[in-house]
Amino acid sequence: MRLIHTVTGALLLLLVIGSILRTLVVPRGLYSSLVNRLWSVLRLVLRLSAAPFGGYRAQDRALTWLAPLVLLGMLGVWLSGMFIAYTLLLHGTSELNWSTSIREAGSSLFTLGYASGERLQLSAIDFMAAASGPLVVALQISYLPTLYAAYQRRETEVTLLQSRAGEPAWGPELLARQSLVDTETALPQLYRDWERLAADIGESHSNYPVLLSFRSPQPNRSWVVALVAVMDAAALHLALCPRTAPAEARLVIRAGFTAMRDIARSLRIDFDPDPDPDVPIRLTYAEYLGAVAMITAAGFRRERPVEDAWAHFHGWRVNYEALAYELARRSDAVPALWTGPRDFHAPVIPPARPTDRRPRAAHPPLPPG
Repeated sequence: MRLIHTVTGALLLLLVIGSILRTLVVPRGLYSSLVNRLWSVLRLVLRLSAAPFGGYRAQDRALTWLAPLVLLGMLGVWLSGMFIAYTLLLHGTSELNWSTSIREAGSSLFTLGYASGERLQLSAIDFMAAASGPLVVALQISYLPTLYAAYQRRETEVTLLQSRAGEPAWGPELLARQSLVDTETALPQLYRDWERLAADIGESHSNYPVLLSFRSPQPNRSWVVALVAVMDAAALHLALCPRTAPAEARLVIRAGFTAMRDIARSLRIDFDPDPDPDVPIRLTYAEYLGAVAMITAAGFRRERPVEDAWAHFHGWRVNYEALAYELARRSDAVPALWTGPRDFHAPVIPPARPTDRRPRAAHPPLPPG
């Protein structure tokens, strides 16, 4: 039994160290089953706790706590795993009973120093445990600035998009608003900004998937909803205006679905890397027609018939729709238009457009006399 305890402790210690390295150290978006299961359990608990209150707002309030709980949970799971592993190692390599092994493992791991063994192999295990505890805490602390820097970059652009695409963001609303206020010339720069942001999100969120749990400061904002809105706007732009649509529209779509695929690989989400343009999409033709009618009424000038443009829009959207819907579901994003279903019951929230407050034209002056 002592040998079994020693082998079990060694394997558990290797599992915990592997999870720490995969999550905090190696910049390759490696999958950690421990962290993924912790995230799944905490997300389920928070969603169930909000279910009796109904509606999206209750879900959003509860899930706001998901990211900090995951971070604390990771630290707790790693330290607990190491504590159990060192207890098994101490018990398996000596004649110590369970209570003494537990005391010595805790004393060493948390650097309390009130218990120590006299045999050489016990001292070696004690030294390993004493180094492990502070190292894990230090890595976790150094991990936080990286997370919050990526979060701040992401949320700055999401907040800036609010005045352009509504809240929650929607692709057709983005095109409609630019037409209403005659700022279509700003679209190329917007596409460039979001191309860079998509690359940033793809790198940071695939390397540190816990960022998916960080919600926007406002309940009706979401990075995945905003990214889908920009990509949908670019796809509509290219489909309806093949001659005048900026080249940046193609680039932002490419950067967007590339980022989504990078995140999907780190989360082990299956996807088709080369979808057929004729594969059906979940967005309906009727929804597309309604959106085109809305942006046309806002003053958007089309160059291609609506019926002909559908095939081109379909061909663009098939590259990212399935992954966008899955990421929106997993991140419990605001239920916005054209972003798919959620795991909770809530009506789709359309973007709110501000009331037109422009002054009415002044009455012409009365003729003299």
